[in-house]
Amino acid sequence: MKQEPVPYRRMIFICTNAEVKDGRPACGLRGSPMICEAIKSEVKSRGLKGKIRALKSGCMDLCEKGPNVMVYPEGNLHSGVTEEDIPKLLRKYL
Repeated sequence: MKQEPVPYRRMIFICTNAEVKDGRPACGLRGSPMICEAIKSEVKSRGLKGKIRALKSGCMDLCEKGPNVMVYPEGNLHSGVTEEDIPKLLRKYL
């Protein structure tokens, strides 16, 4: 096994799980795929590809708080994210 440093200065994980777990509505059924695509598109259009990685994640087991976005290395969880929150997230992390 080879260990290397993370090649990105920031990673933004957006839960896009669409499977209902224990009756809890999944993030992917509440708009998170659109949130993910919007953030990915902005990363690319700002020339940050290879520096900042926005990616789909599986279930974070926080369904009742979703849609959820986790940002590293800051270790921040943003929950209940909506389309209206995207500009604020972009200002903060891009």
